[in-house]
Amino acid sequence: MTRWFYSGAMALLVALVLAISIGGAHPAMAGDDPDFITFHIGGYDVNDDRTAGQFNLEYRSDWDEWYVKPFAGVMATTDAAAYVYGGFLLDVYLGRRIVFTPNVAVGLYSNGDGKDLGNTVEFRSGLELAYRLDNRARLGMAFHHISNASLSDNNPGTETLTLSFSLPLDNRFVD
Repeated sequence: MTRWFYSGAMALLVALVLAISIGGAHPAMAGDDPDFITFHIGGYDVNDDRTAGQFNLEYRSDWDEWYVKPFAGVMATTDAAAYVYGGFLLDVYLGRRIVFTPNVAVGLYSNGDGKDLGNTVEFRSGLELAYRLDNRARLGMAFHHISNASLSDNNPGTETLTLSFSLPLDNRFVD
């Protein structure tokens, strides 16, 4: 089952890169989307033998510079691992409804009773593919790699695969 998830995520990555390079994709225009609160639920260490449940909560800013937007989040696993991170993302629209979001982050990791990633400082890189609803909310799937980029001799890294839901934070929630 684990290999199936990993292979599927890699096939998704290849398909998205091809779609973007063929054309028809464009970054979101400045001010096009509001801030988001994003929730993730899924699998941690899906490529190895320390698989656990994973939950993320992220804030994604609508501020952008050259289409790149900042975000920050926290992750927790069912094995008591925790990761607090911040980074940058790019929303690329494949038509009106499909949003492809590559992202990178750096943060502080504690393994709890889970997988030892070799360092407190860990880097995360990943991709998300989401469907944009009429109210701008998004429902998608995300695949991420977390590792310490060889900051220590022990650098096993891990992969995560999650479902994501992004809730827009705009003036609809303000009286």
